[in-house]
Amino acid sequence: MATPQELADRTKSDAKVYIDTVAGKDDETADGSEAKPYQSLYHALIQNLDKPAPTYLTKVAPKEGSTDGPTWEEAAKSAMKKAVGRVDQYKKKLQKEKEALKKEEEERQQRLKNLEDAKKIVLKEDPSLPEAVRIRLNNKSIELGDESKKGTRVKVYGRIHRLRVQKHATFLTLKDGYGFLQCVLPAGDLTKNYDALLFAQETALVLYGELKKLPAGATAPDGRELQVDYYKVLGHAPSDLDAITNKVSRDQDAWDAAMLDNRHLVLRGENASALMKLREFVELAFVDTYRELEFRKVSPPAMVQTQVEGGSTLFKYDYYGEEAYLTQSSQLYLETVLASMGQVYCIEKSFRAEKSLTRRHLSEYTHVEAEMDFIEFNDLLDHLELIISKVVDRVLNDETAAGYLKVLNPDFKKPEKFLRMKYEEAIEWLNKQDPPILNEEGNPHVFGDDIAEAAERRMTDIINRPILLTHFPVEIKAFYMKKDPNDLRVTESVDVLMPGVGEIVGGSMRMDDYDELIEAYKKNGIGHEPYFWYTDQRKYGTSPHGGYGLGLERFLAWMANQHSVRTTCLYPRFMGRCKP
Repeated sequence: MATPQELADRTKSDAKVYIDTVAGKDDETADGSEAKPYQSLYHALIQNLDKPAPTYLTKVAPKEGSTDGPTWEEAAKSAMKKAVGRVDQYKKKLQKEKEALKKEEEERQQRLKNLEDAKKIVLKEDPSLPEAVRIRLNNKSIELGDESKKGTRVKVYGRIHRLRVQKHATFLTLKDGYGFLQCVLPAGDLTKNYDALLFAQETALVLYGELKKLPAGATAPDGRELQVDYYKVLGHAPSDLDAITNKVSRDQDAWDAAMLDNRHLVLRGENASALMKLREFVELAFVDTYRELEFRKVSPPAMVQTQVEGGSTLFKYDYYGEEAYLTQSSQLYLETVLASMGQVYCIEKSFRAEKSLTRRHLSEYTHVEAEMDFIEFNDLLDHLELIISKVVDRVLNDETAAGYLKVLNPDFKKPEKFLRMKYEEAIEWLNKQDPPILNEEGNPHVFGDDIAEAAERRMTDIINRPILLTHFPVEIKAFYMKKDPNDLRVTESVDVLMPGVGEIVGGSMRMDDYDELIEAYKKNGIGHEPYFWYTDQRKYGTSPHGGYGLGLERFLAWMANQHSVRTTCLYPRFMGRCKP
C-alpha cells in the first residue's frame, strides 16, 4: 500500500477525481466523477489509497464580476499537504486497529489452547483429608484455624459474587442467600483447570477446605476465609456478552424497562436481595406483634362480588357466568368475624385497577389489615402508633434485619411520637405556606378538597414527622366510615403519612348502626342486597369497631428509603406491566 507522501509525489495516472466543496458528497452516493464529485480532498485521497494516483480537480467559482462559469483546477499544493497529513493519521489509526485485531486473535488462540490444555487437568479430592462438614455461609460457630492450629474442614455451596484472579491465587467471594465467604484457591491445578478458566459471576459451586482466620491486615466478610483444597462447578454462568453484569447493574434506574425485564436477575443483586430479606423480617414482625397483642389471623377470600371503596378500581372477571372481582380490601370480611374471634388481622394480596403510574401505586400489593371490636376512635389512633413502633423495634432489635436496613438506609431512626393533625388543620397549613401549596386545579385548598398526593407528601416532608391525619369530610371517604358525632361533616377516619412516601395507612371507625348503613348505601347508589352478610353484623348485636389497611410496600419504601414501591416487591405489577 502506498504511503500518503507517495500519493502526492508519484506520477499521476490519466484518471481524474473531482472535488466540489459545496455540492459534493463524502458518502456512498459519490464516486469522484464530475457528475458525482466528492466534497473533500481528504475523502478523495482515502478512496484512492490503493489505486494509481489520479489528478485531483477542485471546483473553483468564477471571480466576482466574471461572466465565466466555475472551472475545475488541480488541487493546490497547500491543500494537498494538509489532506495528506490527515490521511497519514488515518493510516496510523488503521495500523493500530490491525495490530489490535492481530493481538486479540493471538490472545483468543492462546485462550483456546489454554482451555484445551486445561481439560487435561482433573481435580480429585484428597482422601487423606478430614471429612468435610457441610455448613451455610452464615454459620459462625465453626472453629477457625490459625498459625497455631488447624481449622475445621467444611463443605460450602454457593455462587460467585465477586471474582479476583491473581498470579499466586484466585479469590472468590461466595454467596448462598444466607451470607458471604471469601474463598482462596492457591495457584496450580485449582486455578488452571477448565472449570476455573470459565469462572464468572453467578457460577454455582461446592467448595471444600479449611476455615481460617484472616491474615493480619486483610479484610473479608466475618474476618475469615476458606482455604480451598477441592471444588466442583455445579452450574456455569456466562462471562462474555451474556454475563449478568452486562444485563443488570446496581447503577441503573430500577424503573428502567431493561431492569424490569430482567427483574429475575436484578433480584440476585445485594440491594434487591437485601430488600426482599428485610421484607420478610418486616412481615414476620407484623405477625409477631399481632400475636403479642392477641390479634387472630384470618384468610379472607381474594375473589369477591362486592366492592369496598370504588367500582372503577376493581379488576372484573367472569366467575362461572357471574360477575366477580379481585378483592381490593379484606376489611368487610374481617368485620364479620369480630363477634366470634375478637381482634383480627390478615396479610393478603389486594388488587386495584387504578390507572396510576406513580412511584407509590401498584396493581397488586400486600395489604396488612386489622379490625378491632369495642373501641373508640382514639383507641384506633393509639393502636396505629403502637403497632408501627413495635414493628420498627422488632426490626432494629434483630441483628440480621438491622444489618439489611443499615445497608439500604443507614440513616434510619425510629420516629418519635406521631403528630396528630385534623384534615381541616392540614387545609389551613397548606394555605399558610409561602407560597401556598395549591390543589390540583392550582387554587388554594378549601374544605372538601381531596388533598392530592403531591401536596400531602410535600406537607409531610416539610413537617418531617409521621402524621396521623384525621377527620376527613364525609363526601371524600368510603360509605362505611362512621361520622364524628361532634361534627357530622367529617368522619372518624385517619391516614398515616410518612416522610418520603406519604400515606401508608388508611383507617376509620366503621358505621355500627343498621339504619345509618342502609342510608349510606342509598346515598352512594349501592344496592344493599349483595351486602346482606355485612349488614347483618349491625342487626345481630352491633358494636363500636374500627380498623385499617396498611400497604406493606409503602411501609418498606419508608423504612428502606426507596424512591418507588416497585423495588420493594418481588415482581411488581403496575399499570401496563405484568411481566416477568
